[in-house]
Amino acid sequence: MKKLIAVFLLAIIGIGNFYGVKSTNLRKENLSHKLIRFHVIANSDSEEDQQLKLKVRDAILVDLTPKFDGVKDVKDSERIIKQNIREIKIVAEEIIHKEGKNYNVKIAYGTFDFPTRYYGTITLPAGRYTALKVIIGNGEGKNWWCVIFPPLCFIDATHGFTDEQTAEEVVKYLSQEDVDLIKKGKPPVKFKIAEIMEKYYNKFKMAWKAP
Repeated sequence: MKKLIAVFLLAIIGIGNFYGVKSTNLRKENLSHKLIRFHVIANSDSEEDQQLKLKVRDAILVDLTPKFDGVKDVKDSERIIKQNIREIKIVAEEIIHKEGKNYNVKIAYGTFDFPTRYYGTITLPAGRYTALKVIIGNGEGKNWWCVIFPPLCFIDATHGFTDEQTAEEVVKYLSQEDVDLIKKGKPPVKFKIAEIMEKYYNKFKMAWKAP
């Protein structure tokens, strides 16, 4: 009977954790549709190419900042980006040529796979995200990235983001559930029933071992 009870408790814990993981994955997928990332990928990892990457980044953000003034949602952000793809390319090319390089520039806007990344006080879980990518030359160097919606890029570019500013800006555009998901160091989600059953299973196991 004791073994049967133990198996039953383990089954419930397993089911609870399974649905907890499934729920978390659904929340991550939902989150990925509420954000737009911005990546600038350097031609190479040489110091010169890395500095050029940052100059291209700065020029694009300066150009986009006034266009994003008053933006309230991800759809507006997407519309602005799509309308300005050609201009973004021109801005990047002007900086590259000014710096004496003849690298091509590729602008890509779409959905891409990303690993887990950290930005200030937030963690973006690995997954597929909508992103604006600016690829300089061979695109074989380290990339610089930020979040263009919510507009963290512009806080970072104009003031240098702080933990407080990042938190305040994120809360304006995302639900509390989304904010909880991306807080750095957030532990894995478990269903409450799984936590309770796990607690009682551990007690049961200790009692079983007792003489």
